[in-house]
Amino acid sequence: MIARRQRFVLPLVLLSALSAGWLVGLAGFARDLPRDVEDATTKTDAIVVLTGGSERLAAGLDLLERGMARKLFVSGVYRGVEVRELVKLSRHAPESLECCIALGYSADNTVGNAQETAAWMASEGMESLRLVTGNYHMPRALAEFRAALPQAVLIPNPVFPEHVKAEAWWYSPGTLALIVSEYTKYLVAQFRLLLEGLS
Repeated sequence: MIARRQRFVLPLVLLSALSAGWLVGLAGFARDLPRDVEDATTKTDAIVVLTGGSERLAAGLDLLERGMARKLFVSGVYRGVEVRELVKLSRHAPESLECCIALGYSADNTVGNAQETAAWMASEGMESLRLVTGNYHMPRALAEFRAALPQAVLIPNPVFPEHVKAEAWWYSPGTLALIVSEYTKYLVAQFRLLLEGLS
């Protein structure tokens, strides 16, 4: 009887330890999410916007208008969408920006964004970029982009969607679900990148 109980104790202890570690990591992940743009002045070769929120494109176009880079690359665009349509959606003048915007259509996730951007930057001879995405998505995006562009200079430029309540994330069911999902994806990405580095 005692031996049978002992067989169950070790798995329970391990599961409890893993759960506690995951919760501590989640709290640290949420605590360390960007709260502002740390480097708002350094110019780069390119601005890269990852699709997924209107705030991202608006921020990227604003950076381009301010001369923070020579070109803007939007990764993960739906096929059939053209530059002029995107610019109009963000209420910027198409004639002033259209020439400096390139669209990527092949990416459908963050790994694809990084690979698509790496190929575009290589074709353009660019070595630095300002990465625009949601603050909750930035840790995973940076991990993927650093793996795909190990020699490039990457400057994070997070945007802060109103629906993401980063300061009290545990009180908002929507934000809690988003951060839990993003943290889990971040762990999976880090594990995959570790295995790729070992192979």
